[in-house]
Amino acid sequence: MTVCRLWRGWTTPENAAAYERTVRSEVIPAIEALKIPGFRHIDLMKRDLGSEVEFMTCMWFDSIEAIKAFTGEDYSVSHVPAAAQALLSRFDARAAHFEVLDRREQ
Repeated sequence: MTVCRLWRGWTTPENAAAYERTVRSEVIPAIEALKIPGFRHIDLMKRDLGSEVEFMTCMWFDSIEAIKAFTGEDYSVSHVPAAAQALLSRFDARAAHFEVLDRREQ
């Protein structure tokens, strides 16, 4: 089974580039450096909503147990380092988890 951990955060347009840089240069490398068994990869996405910019991460894991190795027993709690939080206007306090039923790559 594969599980997708979905999380969203929002910035002002002025903070969007700095937030993206922080996630790409600090947050993602720090997560990858943990070498969590069962962690596959992380995707970072964004969309411009005019008055704010929405960012979304999808983290791919082999199981809920692998997610617990990352976050602890309360696996829905968001993981948002202080440097990233400082640039966000608001963010999901809890991540959503989806069982992946079909994933096709071309």
